[in-house]
Amino acid sequence: MTKVLFKDVNVLDCTGAAPFAGQVLVEGNRIKAVAPQGSTIPAEGAQVVDGGGATLMPGMIESHSHMTFLDTADLESLGFVPPEEHILRTVKNAEKFLDQGFTACNSAAAAKARLDVVLRNAIDAGDFPGPRTLAASPELATTGGLGDVRLMHMNRETFAIICDGADEFRKTAREMVRESVDTLKINPSGDEFIPHARAHHTVMTEAEIAAVCDVGHAHGKRIAAHARSAESVKLALKHGVKVIYHATLVDDEACAALEAAKDWCFVSPTLGITYTTLNEAADWGITVEVGESMGLRRELDIACKNMKELKKRGVRILPGGDYGFAWNPNGSNARDIEHFVNLLDFSPMDAIMSATKLGGEIMMMENELGQIKAGFLADLILVDGNPLANVKLLQDADKIIAVMKDGAFHKEPQSADSAQQQTA
Repeated sequence: MTKVLFKDVNVLDCTGAAPFAGQVLVEGNRIKAVAPQGSTIPAEGAQVVDGGGATLMPGMIESHSHMTFLDTADLESLGFVPPEEHILRTVKNAEKFLDQGFTACNSAAAAKARLDVVLRNAIDAGDFPGPRTLAASPELATTGGLGDVRLMHMNRETFAIICDGADEFRKTAREMVRESVDTLKINPSGDEFIPHARAHHTVMTEAEIAAVCDVGHAHGKRIAAHARSAESVKLALKHGVKVIYHATLVDDEACAALEAAKDWCFVSPTLGITYTTLNEAADWGITVEVGESMGLRRELDIACKNMKELKKRGVRILPGGDYGFAWNPNGSNARDIEHFVNLLDFSPMDAIMSATKLGGEIMMMENELGQIKAGFLADLILVDGNPLANVKLLQDADKIIAVMKDGAFHKEPQSADSAQQQTA
């Protein structure tokens, strides 16, 4: 069994405790011991990594990952990528996530059926490097809803499977269960860039939502919802949807419903995509003025107000910003942690714990992932500097000087930099 001893590290264990100078022993794929610096940890035969005062923390966890999204500037471009090329580009994205210090990902939708499943299985088998992954279906959407890019005179596809009526949604959900997804994704609300299905519109009927949820519950699958409107959030919670993406336009009644469900539901507001579309998409024709005319500033302002209120009520809010589009690309996912600090008034500690401790909970691995504790899985990153003093460090892959997943290094610390290696 391989052993690695991290010594002279600043341990940010993400339990809520203050960081401390310490050492951490890994045996196999688990954390064996955590102790203050100067304590004696039996580590005969261990590889010793001298962190030189760098910060050792759990790997980050993306709550709204789209590893199968290819940083396109529009939705329909995803549909024009053949499946063979698509999976190869997805594998590259998966390694990029690890390079950035993300050791686990909760998928918010696959761009095509089975892409997430194939990726998850290949990573689990050790065929390719990538984060732990919970695989999702494509987004199950209605005619005219988010994801319906079809035209009357030509076939176009994107990340959605279009269904109409409870029976079609039920049948498609069963097909996705058959293909072994972990999560069924539905789109009960619209989005501001869809003229005929805006963010405040609820486009799925209650019967359609219930049909997917019935299938998911019967087969032990989790349901996630793209739910921006207040009504879509309330309907999703009513039928047991555990992952609410966005929740940007919730009203008092929806806030109360989320508070009542706080022990079993999660909210991932995905501020990243709204922020960048509003402020950083001019090269793709979306100037600030265009973004404001789409209602994005209004939605972002309302979303920030609502997330602050939900946090006060104890609702679990996680970073994950819909990365995977041209102006909000995969690989910049840690920026959402900064958004939580700057836009939602999270403390750096709370923001980082949302991406680690709460990440372990959304991965359904709360007793073994997202914290540095004896017995937990050894998914760890070594950061050159103190992310509590500057969360932007987590956005710089060069500052992530070591990445360990499942007790094995994906990125080895270099002796010439902030970490030194030797054998005990």
